[in-house]
Amino acid sequence: QMQLVESGGGSVQAGGSLRLSCVASGYTYSDVSMAWFRQAPGKGREGVASIHAGINRTHYADFVEDRFTISQDVAKNTLYLQMNSLKPADTAMYYCAAKRGTGWWLMPSKYNIWGEGTQVTVSS
Repeated sequence: QMQLVESGGGSVQAGGSLRLSCVASGYTYSDVSMAWFRQAPGKGREGVASIHAGINRTHYADFVEDRFTISQDVAKNTLYLQMNSLKPADTAMYYCAAKRGTGWWLMPSKYNIWGEGTQVTVSS
């Protein structure tokens, strides 16, 4: 059973940067899409960025506006999200997720494996 563990969240001021990490374990298949989602208090879970290393495809939500970069170190089974120019609106719990195959890149309902989340708080 695949497991995901996130880390790297914290509190920063607006304009600052954070790098989130997600270590995956317990799987051997290669056709896996991985993604970052976030959920702010009182709001639904929304896709931030996704990646499929096998076909070298990445997708980003419009609100990212070139501020975030998703990457994956396959050898280390680790997914990253580099977040720059953070805004208070980016404050949320950030989740790492995975699914088999491609498509539906930023749709939470299509992902069936989730981490516990890491909190990101951006102050003005």
